[in-house]
Amino acid sequence: MAVLTSKTTSRRQMEIVEWLRIRGRATVEDLAMHFSVTPQTIRRDLTDLSKAQIIVRVHGGAMVSSGVVNLSYEARKMIAGEHKKRIGEVTAALIPDHSTVFINIGTTTEEVARALSGHRGLLVITNNLHVAAELYRNDNINVFVLGGSVRQTDGGIVGAQVVDMIGQFRADLAIIGTSAIDTDGTLLDYDIFEVQASRAIIEHARKVILVADSSKFARSAPVRVAHLSEIDLFVTDRLPSPAIADLCRIHKVETIETGDPAAPESDELD
Repeated sequence: MAVLTSKTTSRRQMEIVEWLRIRGRATVEDLAMHFSVTPQTIRRDLTDLSKAQIIVRVHGGAMVSSGVVNLSYEARKMIAGEHKKRIGEVTAALIPDHSTVFINIGTTTEEVARALSGHRGLLVITNNLHVAAELYRNDNINVFVLGGSVRQTDGGIVGAQVVDMIGQFRADLAIIGTSAIDTDGTLLDYDIFEVQASRAIIEHARKVILVADSSKFARSAPVRVAHLSEIDLFVTDRLPSPAIADLCRIHKVETIETGDPAAPESDELD
């Protein structure tokens, strides 16, 4: 880690990391107000923590960098919440009525489910209890919940039974999320059992739609899910670089950028 100049600074930086672990993401202004210091002081702290690869700087603030353990479910819901909502709305609009749809574990895929309320004649197959809870009251949508072990941390259903049951379907669409995307286009996640289910979903769908906000390009995770070349359509708030855009073009991945919901689409983040 970067050399710390005093015990006070070291303590504050550790508290910043804990704040981010709980909330997932925070702005410079929020941190400055919470710790009663100037934004310049917070920016220096974030620079030190970023150099130590403990956190990742994002537009206007920071988020925890973790390549081994995922953030808490509540923290993941808070990260890029407005972007995820917009991604969910745009993706839901692409799903035809009277189709069969896989939806896997993830806070962004949950936003897709939330935006499906006006659809008719759907069969949604999911290993995500939050998706099932969102849709099961809808008379126009049939929900099939894949059986297995329920993770108490986030309501995801995993295990060999899930993979076996997925193999009994051939869905029109798969809506999948991922925890991280590497610079070479590899999709990554944390739980090998969750990844096995996601792999099976990809293999048993006619068309695969990846939903992931741009913060996923700043994260890392240890288990390979798939590669962008296995995706048909990628819906995100923005592609983070020309290199990623080129990668999508090379592999014939259609992309939709939903833009910043808080600003005109022509505005760019620094």
